Amino acid sequence: MQRTAVLAAALATALAATLASTGPAAARSAARDDSYGTKAPYAPQQDLRHYQQVPRGYTPVFTENVARHGSRAMSDRADGDAVLALLARAEQDGGLTGLGARLAPQVRTLLDAGASIGYGNLSARGADEQRQTALRMERRLPGLFDAIAAQGAPIVVETSGVTRATASADAFTAGLLAGEPALAGVLKAPVTDKNLLYFHKQPQNADYQAYLAGDPQLAAALAGIDADPRTAEAARHTVRRLFTARFADTLTTEQQTAFARSLAALRSAAPDLAAESGGTDLDRFLTPGDARWFGYLDDAEEFYQKGPGFTGRTITYKMAGVLLDDLFAQLERKAAGTSADGAVLRFTHAEEIEPLAALLGLPGSTEQADPAHPYSYADNPWRGAEVSPMAANIQWDLYRSTADSADPAAGGGKGRPGYLVRMFYNEKETAFKDGCRPIAKGSAFYDLTELERCFGRG
Repeated sequence: MQRTAVLAAALATALAATLASTGPAAARSAARDDSYGTKAPYAPQQDLRHYQQVPRGYTPVFTENVARHGSRAMSDRADGDAVLALLARAEQDGGLTGLGARLAPQVRTLLDAGASIGYGNLSARGADEQRQTALRMERRLPGLFDAIAAQGAPIVVETSGVTRATASADAFTAGLLAGEPALAGVLKAPVTDKNLLYFHKQPQNADYQAYLAGDPQLAAALAGIDADPRTAEAARHTVRRLFTARFADTLTTEQQTAFARSLAALRSAAPDLAAESGGTDLDRFLTPGDARWFGYLDDAEEFYQKGPGFTGRTITYKMAGVLLDDLFAQLERKAAGTSADGAVLRFTHAEEIEPLAALLGLPGSTEQADPAHPYSYADNPWRGAEVSPMAANIQWDLYRSTADSADPAAGGGKGRPGYLVRMFYNEKETAFKDGCRPIAKGSAFYDLTELERCFGRG
């Protein structure tokens, strides 16, 4: 079977597996819904059939990525236990509504699903997300992976060392092998690099850890957002749908809010465990408006803790410089002829993707928040579901000019760039930050030397 046929068959098999494991209801429930925040399952943001044509006279010679782990189980069962405890108390008191009486079995099923694979670990959906992204990478770069296999060019795989990141790397490389079996001889075993891919926890970023633990500006901003009257209103509305008025009146505002936020967290986790939980769906237990408000509260935490953060401060994202440096270094070594690698694949976490997106100036990550005007959906485009959903990825492809081409229409002749770079963000062709000039207006391709200038390298 020819490689293209193998690849098409692999994509069809992976798609069928995903549909079978998640079901149409689960797929619809998490489709680009802000309320799922960074727990949103992955979906590619552009059809690869609509990518720009590679300029004439260039051929792909290298690709690299930085990818978040795929969909996973919740980190622990704390939210589930909190919800079940209050439901049990209400049941003993005759305080459940008809809707509320249906919630506990769904929560138990979800908790059992998480326990079945291990809390925090990659789910079947997460593995599918990685495999399919790998297969689409191969389709995007026709000829590159054939050349990698033929030349014996190594494919380097790096992870944070956390189980879900390593499992994501394994799933991604399994997808590459499904599309191009000849890569088996060049795929390297995953290596752990915590300084590169788990930098938020490392000693050199103690200032960032101190920011999370006790920065007054951060604490004040989040406390102010949590104190918005809409938080108590959404919590009260959620509680009164599930509990009788008599029982609801025995709960303090703090208890109602804690319950509603735990329920919202479980709802966000459900699509990621669709295969393991039989498609458990918690959407009906929160109205869309209430779910969106609790999603906003989670996004606010992410924005201030890992995203663009406060105007004039770089504490949340400057530490991603080590990762940006490595992205450039890999391209530069390949262009200089000092690296034989055909690809470098990195698997990490939201704590690395979100700062990198801000440092790169990617869409949705460029606007900081003035301390006097808190982050809001009304005036800031940052959304966790778009910036760093499960399996979020940033990919750079490197193209080399062929020696026999001098096509003026492609920038040929004297001054023709030796190497071009194209960036994808969640598989969408994405421009580099303002100030970086593409080879032509509207082009997704950039001269490597122009990017070095734009980012102040060398």
